[in-house]
Amino acid sequence: MTGALGNYSMMRDASGTSWQPESSTMEGIHGLLGDWATMIHGYISLIYDHQGGPRGDSKTFSESMFMGMAQRMLGSGTLTLRGMVSLDPLMGKSGYPLLLQTGETADGVNPLIDRQHPHDLFMELAGLYAIPVAEGSSVFLYAGYPGEPALGPPTFMHRFSGIDNPEAPISHHWLDSTHTTFGVLTGGFVYRNWKIEGSFFNGREPNQQRWNFDPLRLDSASGRATWNPSDNWSFQASYGFLKSPEGLEPDVNQHRVTASAIYNRKLEHGNWQTTLAWGQNHLQPGETLNAYLLESAISWYQHTVFGRAENAEKNELFLAGDPLHGRVFDVSKFSLGYVYDIPVGEHFSLGLGALGSLYALPSALNPAYGSSPSSYMLFTRVKLK
Repeated sequence: MTGALGNYSMMRDASGTSWQPESSTMEGIHGLLGDWATMIHGYISLIYDHQGGPRGDSKTFSESMFMGMAQRMLGSGTLTLRGMVSLDPLMGKSGYPLLLQTGETADGVNPLIDRQHPHDLFMELAGLYAIPVAEGSSVFLYAGYPGEPALGPPTFMHRFSGIDNPEAPISHHWLDSTHTTFGVLTGGFVYRNWKIEGSFFNGREPNQQRWNFDPLRLDSASGRATWNPSDNWSFQASYGFLKSPEGLEPDVNQHRVTASAIYNRKLEHGNWQTTLAWGQNHLQPGETLNAYLLESAISWYQHTVFGRAENAEKNELFLAGDPLHGRVFDVSKFSLGYVYDIPVGEHFSLGLGALGSLYALPSALNPAYGSSPSSYMLFTRVKLK
């Protein structure tokens, strides 16, 4: 397979039309089916989750992702088809406990607070067609229902720095929450190591019905510039207007700005990747809120150590009627984890891992969260490789 957007290595491609460093690893099973080059990848994890403090909770659940891709020459260009599904809806509409996480709803009435929503069954059903226009340059068109617009860095579950971490970042709704969007149309231009692209997409986040397709809309827009100056680096900056992203706040629109840098380095017997990202949501009407993420993972042989540090300005930690409802709190989270992968046959590995997290919170949150909450996850995972 070549790159989906032009004449470069497919290792540069990440989620949607985003790019990662070309030296990144990409696991999966590759094959040929007639004129099509194919690739499948996926994992399924069983997780015990304990979130501490007065607002914490515990739950055993499973999360998963399965994707397939097929590519062939068509006319003077390259056609790429992608599909991605998840069995996350089986964990229930309320998802799993995750301190400080906010966004979306489980019942269409109340917001999810201190919980991470499950992904929809259909995460991506998309087609991509790229045509070369000169040496080292191409134009492309991407359409997805659902799909991912040109906004933010590669999604956390597609970054090597984040893929082994079983929990979503608390900065998810500042950086990559649009990765499952029911209606995306993206066009762009690639020139060597540069990519300029723009999208029209559905600004509304997926609703609480996780098994079906949400209404198709193209009411929001975004633009992104990406530069890969070498095989080990990828930089992006993007802006998006999201019309009514939250179903419980239909009169609130959002202007989002993101910037990120990803460094990847191949090791003799492994890989190391680090992501630094910033996102800003300007609510209209409402506040301007920032979030920062530093994430890294290093693997050697069968060992992987991963960590994440985040800071976010949260204004959704309390329900309407609470004296602290709508107040902005500056919160931080620090996580460190490890997973050991045991080869199972030629194409599978069994991972055994653990993750622990600590938090830095303002004193005003102590009555709700405790003075020093902590959390941990224990997990086992089967992954295609």
